[in-house]
Amino acid sequence: MRTVLLFTLLSAMAVGLAQEDPKVSTMDFVQVLNGNKAEALFYYVNNWKVLRENALEKGFIHSYQLLETPRGEGEPFELLLITTYKNQKEYERSEERFDVLIAEKGPLHLMNGKKPGEFRKVLFSKLATQVF
Repeated sequence: MRTVLLFTLLSAMAVGLAQEDPKVSTMDFVQVLNGNKAEALFYYVNNWKVLRENALEKGFIHSYQLLETPRGEGEPFELLLITTYKNQKEYERSEERFDVLIAEKGPLHLMNGKKPGEFRKVLFSKLATQVF
């Protein structure tokens, strides 16, 4: 009887987990160009982060992170930008939602008048789905 009860409980939990939509994250791997780390961080704090805070407040995203990592052999990136969405559907709506947030925010805030292409390069982007 205990075995049947345990099996039933575990099966119900597995079905509940399976029905839950997995979170989806975008990850941008960013290289800082020409020693312009201060400009890059200023840009991300005053633009990228502001947009994510607004998106979080409006429920457009689940979370966000900006991570710093030392460059490694074969890994020329120093910053990793992660935005996590509640599910695939919310991710699919992200572009239109961020367009609205960008229009509300206004012009870019830049340090030393340098444009993004002068201080950073997005090497590649990845989309990942949460397993657990």
